Amino acid sequence: MTVQPIPAPGVIEATTAHRVEQPFEGLLEAPPPATSDGFPHLDALRAVGALLVLTTHTAFWAGDYLRHGSVGALLARCDVGVAIFFVLSGFLLSRGWLLAAARGGPRPATGHYLWKRLLRVAPLALLTAALALTFINANRDLSTGARVSAALLLSTITEGAFPAGLTHLWSLAVEVAFYLLLPLLMLIAVGRRAPLRTGRVTAVLVAMVGVTVWWHLDGAARYGTGSHVSSGQLLPAFLDWFAVGIALAWVQVRAVTEGRTRTPWHALAAQPGTCWAIAAGLMLVAATPIAGPVMLDAPTEAESLTKNLLYATIGGLLVLPGVLRATPSTPTTYDRLLTHPASRHLGWISYGVFCLHLPMLHLVMALTGWTLFDANLPGLWLLTLVASLVAAELAYRLVERPALRLKSRHPLRRRLPADAPADDPADCGSTAGAPSTEPSATTQT
Repeated sequence: MTVQPIPAPGVIEATTAHRVEQPFEGLLEAPPPATSDGFPHLDALRAVGALLVLTTHTAFWAGDYLRHGSVGALLARCDVGVAIFFVLSGFLLSRGWLLAAARGGPRPATGHYLWKRLLRVAPLALLTAALALTFINANRDLSTGARVSAALLLSTITEGAFPAGLTHLWSLAVEVAFYLLLPLLMLIAVGRRAPLRTGRVTAVLVAMVGVTVWWHLDGAARYGTGSHVSSGQLLPAFLDWFAVGIALAWVQVRAVTEGRTRTPWHALAAQPGTCWAIAAGLMLVAATPIAGPVMLDAPTEAESLTKNLLYATIGGLLVLPGVLRATPSTPTTYDRLLTHPASRHLGWISYGVFCLHLPMLHLVMALTGWTLFDANLPGLWLLTLVASLVAAELAYRLVERPALRLKSRHPLRRRLPADAPADDPADCGSTAGAPSTEPSATTQT
């Protein structure tokens, strides 16, 4: 690894990306071929999402959801990490289409976009499935069909739930479904050559939110009854989270191309502490019965929708400063924490942390002899975190980075003109992760 010269602390490089240089810059591995360099705060938010998901799983296994009153309820609501992931994906992946439309340029090529998404998700997902299906005892008697469904991220449709050690992958299945739907959404929102129009984008966003509201109030029960489909874990239940990200991308693109920077959203984004404080307050609200039970009892339709909308707002508030705020000439504590090389590196390996933490949790439980609902949470959390970080680092170096280097070799890649926008949506990696309640295939939140 080449060590780069260490710049002076707190120096801001005057670029449109507002990239904050830090002490120790360059001492960590260079970013992967796909990263959000234009929005350096977002890498750390990926890490926050992954750590929240890991925390809620270890708390469930330790039995701490119901042991500590409001603290236990907050641990259960750490599943908000998935909302952060989905808002990030909505922003990063839609921005290329919106920016191209605003500049009157060609839209990203769908084939190349899907190729990049495949390389981003499939290698590590397949590795995780292979490890869990091979080494977790609860999966020994699975049929071949169930194993294939898990590897293809289809278990929520064909089996009702993923196998042990993989139950969290339902959210990755939702993310993949969004990847497939996004080109159609963007075709409706921006067309092939038409300029960016407020009405079309607004209509798509309203429709996405409307589908989610209907799904929670009626659709999930209507289409999930009497079938193996886990209807509460399908894309329609979470379209509004992705819509929040698309809306942020729309506001950011208009600021870049039209100079619209004096909006209420920019004013709020300029105060990241306020955004995080409001998000923390909403987390306290989500920890009350208004958002439904913390364990396995099914919520009412109203509780399910309330929790969903609270999470959408929390995810949007946390992402908002990272995409709309102009970095100040003197970095704040917020900038120093989220753009520190160590924080960004955790973001780069966060997909590995998400995918591998449940198999690592199984391993820790087996080695320590702890039993379900009777484990020491601090110890279980720390051991699972360390094991997951080591596994994720190895996966990042040996699986993810080599796979991402193949992105430019897609045979159908469209050669872009010199003035086309540089940020193809698939160039910005995203991480999907959501909690499951493991260990049984039927116990998922």
